[in-house]
Amino acid sequence: MRDLLTILHERLEKVLGQKVSRIHEALGELTLVVRSEYYQEVATTLRDDPTLGFEQLMDLCGVDYSEYGNATWEGPRFAVVCHLLSVQHNWRLRLKVFAPEDSYPLVASVTPIWNSANWYEREAFDLFGILFDGHEDLRRILTDYGFIGHPFRKDFPVSGNVEMRYDPDQKRVIYQPVTIETREVTPRVIREESYGA
Repeated sequence: MRDLLTILHERLEKVLGQKVSRIHEALGELTLVVRSEYYQEVATTLRDDPTLGFEQLMDLCGVDYSEYGNATWEGPRFAVVCHLLSVQHNWRLRLKVFAPEDSYPLVASVTPIWNSANWYEREAFDLFGILFDGHEDLRRILTDYGFIGHPFRKDFPVSGNVEMRYDPDQKRVIYQPVTIETREVTPRVIREESYGA
């Protein structure tokens, strides 16, 4: 019997044809890369075609490639990665799409295809600033509604931009610029005199 990954690879090429940008194997799973204009159509085909049958979206996440692997990345900065499962065929697939513009990362929503994508797309929007065209309720899910920025972008200050505190004089919570002083912690190394002898 042929390897399941080989069978899946052949079926993907046969069914999707020119819509495939690249297929490669990593960590025992196939990764299918498609261009953003084909993303929603390919996702629908992956779910509906009986020879593929990816009926479950297990996970969807955003990726920021600006400093990926401590190397200079040539290509679009933001990507969306879906982890799909076919129970009937017993195989998994990564579906990856890059947002064509770095300044306004926008890809189609797959929530109409797999409704489990709803919360995952909201998380990718909140943390990375990736927008999903066609998502009916794209709002923050982990940060405060008044929060400015997206925490997982690598251009966001670790200490944040504002802090809130209760002001007893005004008897309310106020926002103010961050008052944390940046410091560098260097561990103190203490060794016995006989160390290494």
